[in-house]
Amino acid sequence: QLQASGGGLVQAGGSLRLSCAASGRTFSSYAMGWFRQAPGKEREFVAGIVWTGSSTKYADSVKDRFTISRDNVKNTVYLQMNNLEPEDTAVYYCASTDGIVLLTRTTGYTYWGQGTQVTVSS
Repeated sequence: QLQASGGGLVQAGGSLRLSCAASGRTFSSYAMGWFRQAPGKEREFVAGIVWTGSSTKYADSVKDRFTISRDNVKNTVYLQMNNLEPEDTAVYYCASTDGIVLLTRTTGYTYWGQGTQVTVSS
């Protein structure tokens, strides 16, 4: 089970830190990712991280602004979001694969959290 938290309302240029707490399974052994879905749009990949934390991948739209990290002792994945833009407004979901390969497509992820709303005002 994945539980995402940390969303909220922030002004453009502000920051938020999302957390994804995992339970009931050793998610520390698997690649994990953050996705987002804006109203009327498809769910899209935001960032991903391998189980060791040694490799990450980002969507071009968030590169240099967002940072994904994980604490395998706490079974938690984080998404630090800086310099937020109104275009970042969406429901953010954390997800886990069933393997070690870092994937960007939604179909590659088996477990999904419930989502947390991020709203950026201009």
